[in-house]
Amino acid sequence: MADIEVGPGPLSPRDVVAVAREGAAVRLAADALVAIDRARAVVEELAAAPTPAYGISTGFGALATRHIPTEMRAQLQKSLVRSHAAGSGPEVEREVVRGLMLLRLSTLATGHTGVRRQTAQLYADLLTHQITPVVHEYGSLGCSGDLAPLAHCALALMGEGQVRDATGTLRPAAEALAEAGLTPVELEAKEGLALINGTDGMLAMLVLALADLSVLMRTADIAAAMSVEGQLATDRVFAADLQALRPHPGQAASAANLTAILKDSGVVASHRGPDCNRVQDAYSLRCSPQVHGAARDTFDHCALVAGRELASAVDNPVVLFPTDEAEGRVESNGNFHGAPVAYVLDFAAIAAADVASISERRTDRFLDKARNHGLPPFLAGDPGVDSGHMIAQYTQAAIVSELKRLAVPASVDSIPSSAMQEDHVSMGWSAARKLRRSVDGLTRVIAVEVLTGARALDLRRPLEPSPATGAVVDLLRSAGIAGPGPDRHLSPEIEATVDLVRTGAVLDAVQAVIGELR
Repeated sequence: MADIEVGPGPLSPRDVVAVAREGAAVRLAADALVAIDRARAVVEELAAAPTPAYGISTGFGALATRHIPTEMRAQLQKSLVRSHAAGSGPEVEREVVRGLMLLRLSTLATGHTGVRRQTAQLYADLLTHQITPVVHEYGSLGCSGDLAPLAHCALALMGEGQVRDATGTLRPAAEALAEAGLTPVELEAKEGLALINGTDGMLAMLVLALADLSVLMRTADIAAAMSVEGQLATDRVFAADLQALRPHPGQAASAANLTAILKDSGVVASHRGPDCNRVQDAYSLRCSPQVHGAARDTFDHCALVAGRELASAVDNPVVLFPTDEAEGRVESNGNFHGAPVAYVLDFAAIAAADVASISERRTDRFLDKARNHGLPPFLAGDPGVDSGHMIAQYTQAAIVSELKRLAVPASVDSIPSSAMQEDHVSMGWSAARKLRRSVDGLTRVIAVEVLTGARALDLRRPLEPSPATGAVVDLLRSAGIAGPGPDRHLSPEIEATVDLVRTGAVLDAVQAVIGELR
């Protein structure tokens, strides 16, 4: 895997995924080192000046009025990191920590933070050597940056605290750095503050969630198509000219996917003639493109915000150079406030909950003999003796209910901190944490619909499913998930299908037959 180069320009979402999930190494670009050195010169000049400069020769937050003498400034930076590394609770996932570290490094590489090049380089080295600081669930209010999470990462640069090495073993940071041949940094003026003052954790989780949701939304279209097909519904409502009457791009894409997936379906063809007395299908079938499409458009907006954030340099204070010739200056600002990211994290959780909700409704229709058009109750082998997928739908329903609670916005909350200096906060980190749970829940709900749809399509034989949905049924059967029959332990089959959905295997199976979905 190629190294990811970090320079003054923005990273792509793909870069973030490569480093966070796939373990890609990173390197600082040559122009990043030039920008870092230029900003550092400004900080050192201000550090030597008699006039106090926030974050360089003063305390922080509500303590910013105290001027710190020169001989205590190194201790100031160490104390800042140590005191702010105050997280609590379970460890945050490795991919999140690597993602937030990469994004902090990206801001350092812009040349607006004033760190030294050796500090930025050590950050890159930790990523390359797969040394991951231990970060805890609680500690960020999403304002003044993700302070506690980033402070735990900065602590590792100092050779303090706990880390996970490349094997996942928990070790003291000093020991892991020494084994990798890395030397901890002695933080100097401004550096501690620059390492912790960013919205990198919430942004990393947003980027990772959007990568997952890109796969899930196309898989949701596949699941919906299996339900439309298995429940003898019509595909005519997905026609492009009908969708054009309401020109939302996500709706058009979803409807086009449904049409393509259902093409050449023997099941659909079996009831398309003049004898069909079905006038209108239920909303959960007929309106799938409208709901899936609205979610897609929501996630596109989230991606727009994420792209702007990836192009940002979030720190306070920042080093500015108005023109190439002008002398640099350091200015305080409020760009660390997480509101832009927090809002879309909450927005995404709302859309994820609704996509899960309509998926559960489609699944439920399969199981009700009054609504499933000739299929056995609960798709059971011997109804009464067997329960079929009855409780699989219970599992879906429990998850959907949880997703509705997770859709309650975190960003509308605020709690003051730092003696009322930081009196309005975004709670963006909390919004990001619950979105991760929402994405996991949506994955599981879609998986149950896929599992149930495959069983129903088998029960429709000798009618043949479409080549695309048939490929999904074949995938499940090749993964050891058996077709209809007597009741068996269902949980392993659900988990196996969850893995096939999460990894993109269901999507890949369809795209291998009909080409790339929109």
